Amino acid sequence: MIEINEKDLLRCPTCEAVNLDKGDANICRRCGSPIYKHRRYRTEKSWAYLITAIIAYIPANLYPMLITSQFGSREESTIIGGVILLWEHGSYPIAAIIFFASIMIPIVKFLVLIYLLISVKYPIGKDSKVNKHKLYYMTEAIGPWSMIDVFVVAILMALIHLSNIEIIAGTAATAFALSVFFTLLAAHAFDESLIKENR
Repeated sequence: MIEINEKDLLRCPTCEAVNLDKGDANICRRCGSPIYKHRRYRTEKSWAYLITAIIAYIPANLYPMLITSQFGSREESTIIGGVILLWEHGSYPIAAIIFFASIMIPIVKFLVLIYLLISVKYPIGKDSKVNKHKLYYMTEAIGPWSMIDVFVVAILMALIHLSNIEIIAGTAATAFALSVFFTLLAAHAFDESLIKENR
């Protein structure tokens, strides 16, 4: 009895029939459609989402995250401005959490995804002891924590109902939410099997 390895099997994208891998010229035994072992553009979708996330991250840090209107005076604060303000008022733990969740985590995710996307296409880090699977799972696990700034703005808007204080989410809140959303899509679109193939 001949043993067939799962890696030697290919699924037809047209009729779903299972075929044996015969090299470069694979034709479906049922419908005759050509079958490609590898998709040609396996990282492009992830790159597109990641670049969109990085572009959205720029206005998220330049424009105000929170707009406070009190007694006719209007104050706008960016993410960094909010962190500095909290630090100056002695709220060190909250300032540290927002700094790590809104600035450090997104940047680390960008760098990790860029490293993974480059390393699966080019022979980078093949001999290194970096566990790329763990890096990938780390980006998946910490992703939602980047939304902490948006949650803080939403909670403040819901809790403060005083007539003389008005809290509005700034342009940065939308840009930041988009950045986190597209980063999650970039991580989700990344083909993890490429890590195994490029060891």
